[in-house]
Amino acid sequence: MTRTVKAKALAVVKDGEAPVRSSKLPPFVRFPLVLLLSLTLSSLLHSLSAPYTGLELAAVSRKLERWEEVVGLVGWRGIELALGWWGGYDGYDLAALSLLSHGPPMYLLSTFYSIRTTTVLNSLLIDVLTTYIPFRLLRSLSPAHTASSYSNTAVPNRELLTDTTVQAVTTLLAASIYSVTLYSAYVTFLPLYLATYFEGIRTIEKAYTATPFTLLPLSLVFGLAAKSFIFTPAAVIVDKRQREFDPSKASLGETLRWNVWGYGDKTKMVIKR
Repeated sequence: MTRTVKAKALAVVKDGEAPVRSSKLPPFVRFPLVLLLSLTLSSLLHSLSAPYTGLELAAVSRKLERWEEVVGLVGWRGIELALGWWGGYDGYDLAALSLLSHGPPMYLLSTFYSIRTTTVLNSLLIDVLTTYIPFRLLRSLSPAHTASSYSNTAVPNRELLTDTTVQAVTTLLAASIYSVTLYSAYVTFLPLYLATYFEGIRTIEKAYTATPFTLLPLSLVFGLAAKSFIFTPAAVIVDKRQREFDPSKASLGETLRWNVWGYGDKTKMVIKR
């Protein structure tokens, strides 16, 4: 029995998907329940935090005046969650992806629209929690995110996932990429682009005073999310034996397919994410 469970766990790791927890709920009910939980939590948390954050975000946000716009907003949220659900992501994956996608516009609001940091962090935290909690309740974490020095679960490359130095260096490298990229945008096109195309910006002073080192503390948060979303799942992928490719016998279609997508499973995982 134990061998069977471990074999199934390893099979899931090789495919790079999070195992779905056994549930008495019918499969067709689970995703609608995830969507309902996410929307309900989001509405509840935003309502509870409104007295403390005021109307700062409302002043710079697009107003939803028609039902079609409300339906579009709910539909977009549904697409985000659907990509995660049928993409095999777990709660940590969705939390990291939410931070990576919602973090940059929140940074824009805080830096150039003078929105309080506490207000921005509150909104970002709600976005992360309302994706993490529903997935955490209805789908178990993948072996990659549960690997630890104290766990007996068989996980490939456990030493990479549990090595503090490797994890810290990977996070720092990802953070450095974010920091240098943002700084490069600041010293080239971004200030002019912001002043030309964004309404209501109060100041672009920080675009001229920023350096890679002053941006690094903020970038560490994004680096940690990128590490969790890309590096951690890829680290446990075991490349399947690649068949030999003979260009002299391959057709044109086979050659194109091999050149475009003839990578190992680990590389494919990184590209997809």
